[in-house]
Amino acid sequence: MDRISPEHRSEVMRRIKSKGTKPEMTVRGLVHGMGYRYRLHRPDLPGKPDLVFGPKRKVIFVHGCFWHGHERVGCAHVRHPKSNTAYWQPKLARNKERDVRHKRLLKQMGWKVLTVWECETIEELASVRRRIRAFLERA
Repeated sequence: MDRISPEHRSEVMRRIKSKGTKPEMTVRGLVHGMGYRYRLHRPDLPGKPDLVFGPKRKVIFVHGCFWHGHERVGCAHVRHPKSNTAYWQPKLARNKERDVRHKRLLKQMGWKVLTVWECETIEELASVRRRIRAFLERA
């Protein structure tokens, strides 16, 4: 059972953004600062990747740790819901399955995929910068 009213829960959920999140904006700033140009959220690609480097056939997803089920041990951004678990557990499992499916489809289409996690944009920014540079410079 949820601890807050359905109306309040609906309002909270309505405010959650899928584009232009703080982790995404951090990654976009890093990439732009490195001199790379990209397109955002191309709807013709599976999963509408956050950053798309068309000529390189590379995409970057910036995943929220909670919504996409980050499994790294010690990730402080993954919270397992304590209420309404009958809804949340299947919902979050479907999100993870969808992410795997989109990544597989992109690879089948000849795209290379990099995933950056929300916690990395907070705790490991220098590492994220190196990973992105290596990913975009590889053939």
